[in-house]
Amino acid sequence: NTLDRDSVDGVMNEIDEYAVEEALKIAEATGGEVIALSMGPSQNTETIKKALSMGAASGIHILDDGLAGSDAIATSLAIAKVLEGRGADLIIFGSESTDARMSVIPAMVAERLGLPQLTFANKVAAPGDGTVKAHCLTDYGYDVVAASTPAVISVVEKINEPRYPSFKGIMAAKKKTIEVLTLADLG
Repeated sequence: NTLDRDSVDGVMNEIDEYAVEEALKIAEATGGEVIALSMGPSQNTETIKKALSMGAASGIHILDDGLAGSDAIATSLAIAKVLEGRGADLIIFGSESTDARMSVIPAMVAERLGLPQLTFANKVAAPGDGTVKAHCLTDYGYDVVAASTPAVISVVEKINEPRYPSFKGIMAAKKKTIEVLTLADLG
């Protein structure tokens, strides 16, 4: 009862493309940098490379056979362990994955890290003065929500239009680093 990832190409989850784009836009506006993070089998390197070719500065790949078939609880723990102590101002996720569509990982990571979360954002203002604001979708429209930074944000597909990697970006991505972490590295 686990997803057979061997029979599919390593492509980025479509909603995560919107998260990468939003992170890049915020980094360009504030002078920050984007680090792409993915957990999964070896073909997830292609996902990270796409984020690098879009403009992310570096990548982190959580890669360990012991993580095969991980549920949301294990996935959120592994991601939170990687993020602990890295000093990120914003942690931006796509609102859901295309395999399980549960929309729980951003909230679980925020809880594990003790950070505020802005959920289902369709507009994010570049952070300033230690706060970030977002328009978060609701059944009746949206709420304008603010939180102190660092914070976790999950974005929806209506937030932007992801850029296509340029030839220059693809070539530059080949020189960028991808840190590979195992369960032992995460403790």
